[in-house]
Amino acid sequence: MIELNFPAANPAPSAACCFLFQGDELLLKEDSEQNIIPLMQDIKKLPSPLVHFQYIGTLNQTACYTGSIEAPRLPAGYTPKKLRPLYSELSEDLFGMALRAYHLLTWLKNNQFCGCCGTKMATLSEELAQKCPSCGHIAYPKISPAIIVAITKEDKILLARSNRFPPGRYSVIAGFVEAGENLEQGVIREIKEEVGIQAKNIRYFSSQPWPYPDSLMIGFTAEWAGGEITIDNKEIVAADWFTANTLPDIPGQGSLGRKLIDWYLKK
Repeated sequence: MIELNFPAANPAPSAACCFLFQGDELLLKEDSEQNIIPLMQDIKKLPSPLVHFQYIGTLNQTACYTGSIEAPRLPAGYTPKKLRPLYSELSEDLFGMALRAYHLLTWLKNNQFCGCCGTKMATLSEELAQKCPSCGHIAYPKISPAIIVAITKEDKILLARSNRFPPGRYSVIAGFVEAGENLEQGVIREIKEEVGIQAKNIRYFSSQPWPYPDSLMIGFTAEWAGGEITIDNKEIVAADWFTANTLPDIPGQGSLGRKLIDWYLKK
């Protein structure tokens, strides 16, 4: 279980887990059977100082840290891996903390200087926050809410292709919540903007942290209420209704989008 215990132990225990990133890739210890998160005692062997090294809480009572390693070469026994594919290779708890680590590392990198007066920020020890020593401005980790929704019509599901997807890939509708909207209003607007239809019976499904770089995905289901599919050919380049037997290429396991599609398939 992830807990936000503060302040951190000083000095950090040698058995603390270190979720270190080289760019957008998580550093892992190589093992013939599994991926292993390095411990504090392991990172002393790494070739360069860590940047933005920060305590981020505990996982099952084990202290955890995040940080960035900028060395171009890693010692034998270590390898960086993209975070998203690790969903099926790490335990649910470890993957959840890795998502948290990447989210907070991105926040630390993007808030090195005060947005009000430009002074270099100082990281607080008693909570996850950056405080300006000059004007007192405090910056907390940013979380950007985004909705994602599976829309059904009789025995079909609406899937769309974004211009950012791999060739042939389709998924459910998603988008960021705008200022002043509640979540349901965001669902209705995104559906109308992206595929031109109306929806009804909007129901909460589930949520998922999605730190690429700082989103929280809130999932919904909905039913078609009227209108014909109309796309802008800019953000959305294709969209259609599909049956369970005619599904195109869809996202892999792990994402909330895939869970919504799986929900449809089990109806």
